[in-house]
Amino acid sequence: MSHFFAYLARMKYINRWGLMRNTLEENIQEHSLQVAMIAHLLALIHNKFYGGKVDIERVLTLAVFHEASEVITGDMATPIKYFNPEIKKAYKEIEGVANRKLLEMLPEELQEDYAHILIGEKRDKSAYVFVKAADKLCAYLKCLEELKAGNREFEKAKNAIENQIHGMDMPEIEYFMKNFAPSFSLTLDELN
Repeated sequence: MSHFFAYLARMKYINRWGLMRNTLEENIQEHSLQVAMIAHLLALIHNKFYGGKVDIERVLTLAVFHEASEVITGDMATPIKYFNPEIKKAYKEIEGVANRKLLEMLPEELQEDYAHILIGEKRDKSAYVFVKAADKLCAYLKCLEELKAGNREFEKAKNAIENQIHGMDMPEIEYFMKNFAPSFSLTLDELN
């Protein structure tokens, strides 16, 4: 009996943005879907407009599972996770242990297939860059949505994340920011 997917089903119980007041809570399962959709788009933009040849399905798969370890570790707030190099390194080690524990929950004959998804050093870095970019974009979009709802708690985070996004120097991100991000500040009536 494998507990792998029963554990992953618990992603819906792990809320994000734990240190901040939210108008609408977001769990890591919802977040993973949004990251997957945006990572897919970034990879498509890369291939279609910038001559790339990244495996879009690979990007999508990595994005779906990018927060899987958090069913064991919980979601650690970014300011804590990156407070200093020692904490960042320790968290990466804990994340690795959690991913290996999840991997061991799978039947042996499937573990190799999921190792390339869950274990950091086995991930395809050319594909994972789009997951990281989408993850950052989703944090930015969350800030826009909270600000639209009148929650100024996310103002400073929005500005910091926006600077980080532009600092990534990826034309795919700039394409997204120009063509898709502005809609997140609009009301439903304005979208129609």
